[in-house]
Amino acid sequence: MEPRRIALAVVLMAAVLILTPILFPSPVPAPGSKTAVTDSASSTPVVAASAAATAAASATAPGLSALPDSVIAASQPVAMPVVMPVDTAVVTTTQAIFRTTNRGAALIGVEMPQYLALSNKGRTKGGPVELAKAGDRLLSFRLVSPGDTVALNAQTFTSTRTEENGRAVVRYDATVGARAITIAYSFLPDSYRVNVSATVQGAPENSFLLIDMPPGFRSSESDTTEDQSHLAYAFKLDQQNAKGVTFASLDPGERRIEAGPINWAVAKNKYFLMGVLAPQGVPGFAEVNFTGGVRVAKAATRSEATIVASLKSGAVAFEVYAGPQEYERLEAIGRSFETSNPYGGWLQGVVQPFATMVIRLLLWMKSTLGLSYGWILVVFGVAVRLILWPLNQKAMRSSMQMQRIQPYLAEIQTKYKGDPTKLQAEMMRVYKEHGMSPFSSLSGCVPMLIPLPVFFALFFVFQNTIEFRGVSFLWFPDISLKDPLYVLPVLVAITAMGLSYIGMRGMKANEQQKMMMYLMPAMMMVIFFNMASGLNLYYFVQNLASLPQQWLISRERTKAQPPVVRG
Repeated sequence: MEPRRIALAVVLMAAVLILTPILFPSPVPAPGSKTAVTDSASSTPVVAASAAATAAASATAPGLSALPDSVIAASQPVAMPVVMPVDTAVVTTTQAIFRTTNRGAALIGVEMPQYLALSNKGRTKGGPVELAKAGDRLLSFRLVSPGDTVALNAQTFTSTRTEENGRAVVRYDATVGARAITIAYSFLPDSYRVNVSATVQGAPENSFLLIDMPPGFRSSESDTTEDQSHLAYAFKLDQQNAKGVTFASLDPGERRIEAGPINWAVAKNKYFLMGVLAPQGVPGFAEVNFTGGVRVAKAATRSEATIVASLKSGAVAFEVYAGPQEYERLEAIGRSFETSNPYGGWLQGVVQPFATMVIRLLLWMKSTLGLSYGWILVVFGVAVRLILWPLNQKAMRSSMQMQRIQPYLAEIQTKYKGDPTKLQAEMMRVYKEHGMSPFSSLSGCVPMLIPLPVFFALFFVFQNTIEFRGVSFLWFPDISLKDPLYVLPVLVAITAMGLSYIGMRGMKANEQQKMMMYLMPAMMMVIFFNMASGLNLYYFVQNLASLPQQWLISRERTKAQPPVVRG
């Protein structure tokens, strides 16, 4: 019986599907009717998006049956949904080309003709750098009032373009529900900056404008993977250092909330950023929220960040910077905006000042000497060694003196090992006779540690300093990328081994010291393999500049007569 029941059910279902359109035909659309227009950046129809507002308005409006027939006839065409065309406003300044849309009054693109996209070969350059990915918005808005949230991306605004005080101004107006909303962009002609203002008429207290940051950036670098590894947000709380939130640190769906006041927040990749800044002298933003994006691969390339701005008397204003991470340009903006790349993680308090000092010095050398950044790094490496020459000389001679008195100290330790008081007194006598102290060995190491903070600072500087981007030198197509031929890492290892070999001349090295002479250069070569070629260049020059001093000290050591220990 079971097969018969199944066959009967299939027949009945077919009958329903065939007879329903015949018995209940669909109404024929009126001539000239249109479907809803959608924006390329969003698939939400304009008519459907405003359906809730239309329903709310019609619920309180008088019924059509209460009006005269003449009024009904006249108002029928007007009552039909009006779909406004979606358009894009393009504003060109001396630095960038901005694109905004009347769909949500959003910023949808920033193009920088002064910076060209790099090909995967490094040398060939493509078109201008564009920040926005296809379909993404760099800046979009939502309106929050008690009990209601409106995504303005679903609203089509009326656009007006004017000029005020030499600035291009694009103004967007719309009525959402019963409230008139205006969002205006004022473009500074000679920068990457835009002043943005929003007003909401009749906005109740505790209303907020949510400013959605870009969920990612289009990569314009030759090494796309390395560029994506720098995707991050950063923000600065009032009276605190800037903090970073990398895309990779957020799990998909993970949410992080930072309470304000917040001076600014940025989204950035390796060399470019888009930041939203609260005006100077006013309280910052209420908070900023971060949410991890969905990962389609191992790398985290998508995330979300939203700035919560309070509407004071229905209005809020802020600044937008969309452009390169040029240090001097960011510093001129104020509000510590140059720290939008927080260096060093938990060591930020130490690394950031050194990085700031190094980049300022390199920029000064560039403007003063007029050389390319490749030669600037060569000069900088030699200059650091010349400045540290006296300190290193003192440290090396202190080490030589410690080696000379080691036999005396060993004899005293053997002789007075059972009398700690006498042992300490005799050791202090030996130190005094040779003009030294127990801390001489430690003080001799300090000058050798001074170059390390500079090296670490350069490591971070090379990660985001756009001044190095695409700069060729010798066989390097880009000093901010690794050596394509891996020549410099090998030279760094060879010069490091040469320094160790020369430094051990005249010394009785044990097996451990001999092993380290070969092991350390090999480790350095592995470490430097994937570092920026400019950083390799700096360290190689440092090693070369150290060889003469190491050779002179080794000559002094070999000429010195070994101490004669009395039996």
